[in-house]
Order: sequence, then structure tokens, then C-alpha cells
Amino acid sequence: MNLFDKDNRFNIANLVTYLNITMGVMAIYFIVKGDFFTAIIMAWIGGACDIADGKLARKYNLSTEFGIQLDSFADFLSFVVMPAFLLFYAVKVNMTVTTFQEVLLGLVFIWYIINGLRRLVEFNLKVDAGEVAKFFEGVPTPLGAILLWVIYLFVAYGLITSGYVVAVLVTAIAWSLNSKLKIPHP
Repeated sequence: MNLFDKDNRFNIANLVTYLNITMGVMAIYFIVKGDFFTAIIMAWIGGACDIADGKLARKYNLSTEFGIQLDSFADFLSFVVMPAFLLFYAVKVNMTVTTFQEVLLGLVFIWYIINGLRRLVEFNLKVDAGEVAKFFEGVPTPLGAILLWVIYLFVAYGLITSGYVVAVLVTAIAWSLNSKLKIPHP
């Protein structure tokens, strides 16, 4: 098995993307167990993998349509689904929420996940059409995840104590994912 073969679905760049997916799944496992610290460590390792897989793909000429799609699936899990789970569970653990607030937050996080998925699909369509420029249009999903993690910290340290405030902030971030905001591409 050649790790530097572009046509190998398990080349070095894709292996790092698979590791990102693994970290996302493990993070969700630890979130459900209530171990937010370990989940966050897994998430940051996944984030490092997301940076590394692209660098490896470019350095060793391993970029393929398969790799682009795989990376988006990894981003969806690690930067959309997992941070939504983290914040939802953190709110449940750190705040007293009514059943109505819990349902409302559940719907808001589903809306966030749908917007994150839409953003990734739209991005892939633009990549396929060669329309990616120096700027992202809308907030990229890794930045959206960081914004959710900031809210998580505010909740964990008692700086935000209302589920309604969390709902408004998450709704704003969900909107920003598919907005016309111009974000410089690193």
C-alpha cells in the first residue's frame, strides 16, 4: 500500500482525515459520558488533523475529488455535529433549563447542524466549479465550531446562565455560516 499514491483511498492525507473523523466520534462519545474535557482534547486533535490533511494533500499532490468530499464529511462531524452536541450537553449540565427551553435548544442546534451541512455542500459545489476565491463567503465551519466553543466556555464558567441567550447566539452563528460575510482564507 503506497501512502503517497493519489488513487489510494488510504493515502497519507486521507488517513489523517480519517483520524479527524475518529476524533469527532470519540469526542461525541465523551460528551455523552459527561467528560467534556476529554471531548475538547479530541476535538482539538481533530482540528489539527484538518489542518494537516490539507497540507499533506498539497505537499504530496494527493488532492482528489474523493479527498475533498471526505474532508467535508470530517468537517461536518468534527466542526458541526460535535460542537453542537458539546454545547447542548453543557447547557443541560450547567444550567437549569425547562422542558420548553430544552426543546427550543434542540431545535436551534438542529438548525445549526442543517446550516453547517448546507455550508459544506455549497463550498464543495464552488470547489467543483473552481469558484473558490481569497475569501470565504460566510463563516467557515471550523470558525463556527470555535464560536460554539467560546459559548461553551461562557456557559461552563457561569458567564451565560440563560438557555435563551445560548439559543440566540447559536442562531446568529448558524445564520453566519451561509451569510454574505467575507472571511479571509488563510
